[in-house]
Amino acid sequence: MLLIRFALGFSLFETLVLAGVLLWWSDRVAGGRLLAAFLAGIAVWITGNELPNWWGVEAEPVALRLMSMAPFVSAFFFHFCVVFCRVPLSRGWVTAAYAYSGLSSLVAQFWVSGHLVWIEPVGWIAMASTVGWLASIAWIVLGIAGVGVLLSGLARARPPARQQIAAVTASCLWGLLCLSGYALVMLRLPVYPVPLLLLPLYPVILVYGVLRWGVFVANAWAGRALVWTLLLAIGVGIVGLMPLLLPFESRWLSGVAVAAGCLALSGPVRRFVQRLIYPGGEASAADLQAWREALLPAETLDELGLLAARLLGTRLGMPVEVVFDAETEPALPRLNCRRVPWRLELQGWAAAPPGQRHLAELFGSLIVEAAMRVEQAQQLAARERERQLQARLAELGALAATVAHDIRNPLNIISMAVAMAPSDTRREVAEQVDRIAHLTRDLLDYAKPWKLAPAEVDVTTLVQTVARRQPGVEIGPGLQQPLPALLDARRVEQALTNLVENARTASGSAVHVDAERDADGLRLYVCDDGPGVPETIRERLFEPFASRSPGGTGLGLAIVARVMAAHGGTAALNERPGWRTCFTLSFPHDPIQP
Repeated sequence: MLLIRFALGFSLFETLVLAGVLLWWSDRVAGGRLLAAFLAGIAVWITGNELPNWWGVEAEPVALRLMSMAPFVSAFFFHFCVVFCRVPLSRGWVTAAYAYSGLSSLVAQFWVSGHLVWIEPVGWIAMASTVGWLASIAWIVLGIAGVGVLLSGLARARPPARQQIAAVTASCLWGLLCLSGYALVMLRLPVYPVPLLLLPLYPVILVYGVLRWGVFVANAWAGRALVWTLLLAIGVGIVGLMPLLLPFESRWLSGVAVAAGCLALSGPVRRFVQRLIYPGGEASAADLQAWREALLPAETLDELGLLAARLLGTRLGMPVEVVFDAETEPALPRLNCRRVPWRLELQGWAAAPPGQRHLAELFGSLIVEAAMRVEQAQQLAARERERQLQARLAELGALAATVAHDIRNPLNIISMAVAMAPSDTRREVAEQVDRIAHLTRDLLDYAKPWKLAPAEVDVTTLVQTVARRQPGVEIGPGLQQPLPALLDARRVEQALTNLVENARTASGSAVHVDAERDADGLRLYVCDDGPGVPETIRERLFEPFASRSPGGTGLGLAIVARVMAAHGGTAALNERPGWRTCFTLSFPHDPIQP
């Protein structure tokens, strides 16, 4: 009996202390004040149960009235679950719960709700009358409703909020296990009510399941308080076990046993609390090295993000996102790696346990390290590609110069040889000679090195100049007002001319040129309604010698791509409503610094 008195007395003490802790940190917990009221209600209920054992059977009226307040305890619990889980229930349900609990408690206050019975080894225990059972049913119904809200929230929540609700639900199951000890006593079963001895752990599990997510990690005193609470529970347990271990009573030996037990267990308890505060948050040097090696195969940031998300999600047991420079709201817990300078942002981890956040921060540092490596490798690869391109262009330029020099004299001789030929023959030869000469000029222009000469230019005027030289060019509404831009006018005019000539050759009809400017920069559109670009050459359209026009040199679009790359922009084949083929030249803001 003494052991049960200690267990219930200590439960009363820690329940009041934890209720005060919740009030102190209520701003960090959704429904914190409601949970504090719930714990205070449990303290009132324990007091009602224990009062006759403290003061005798004459305390029966007060004890029964205190225990009749139990429906209010369940009402506080139900309201807390609604707020904590953010379940979309109307306020009418909460109001009905308080009205039901208030009515049940009020009836039990005015009519006799039960009587006391002495049952070993618990002592005086209240046996409910018909009125008492009405209050008990209200207590049970509201408690089941609260658990139902928790299960509903658990089904709707996403990780890691789901784990937080699961922790509270698990504490409720623990409380139900503890109360089964009273059921064993009331049924007068010949079994010691061991579950009652577990009651001191119930408020600790409940409050830990709520507070560990944002309080224990942020406040060192909260962690120390948890250590002291567990050590105090161990001391109470030792005091309760001493009468069972010793054939005589000795306060001195009990004190020594408590001191020795707490001293011996202080280290393990502190380590246990550390694991509670940081569940799954420990990562060894071997773990870090294994993750670092696992991230090595990634060659692009996209590959790195997918690989890192899979590794971290496997370790945490929940889906996560790893992205770079994302601006949208995350649907899952996210590691957002920012560039310039490289840094890590945890998004959507507010409800995660501290251990998971701690592990995410450690893993994120490895992602940033790997991202810097990938970026450096990409920069080195880009420089190497540029070096190889320049080398190939130099070789091509030398070859083109030689070919151009050696081909001019034969072309002149051919032209003079057909001077006396029929007109059809002269026209055919002239067309072919002009084609060879055009190919030679394009080859020389593509291969030779050149630098941009940027200047402030009105793009509208530039397009109008090109349109005057090419019949059948329509100018869209975006080119009806000045569009100043910093670019090399001669090279952009060359790119536009190549696109317009290709469009006219391919379609044989009107060519549409338009422009628009927005926050991303300036875009020029050159569209036609011809047969379109064959699928066979779409992927290599901007490579040398890929042409969609019969008789084309295949260098016009390659020159366009080179001009746009030099401006820091892009040339692409895009879809545009109303046109079968449309090329887009995209210029960034201030692509060139003069």
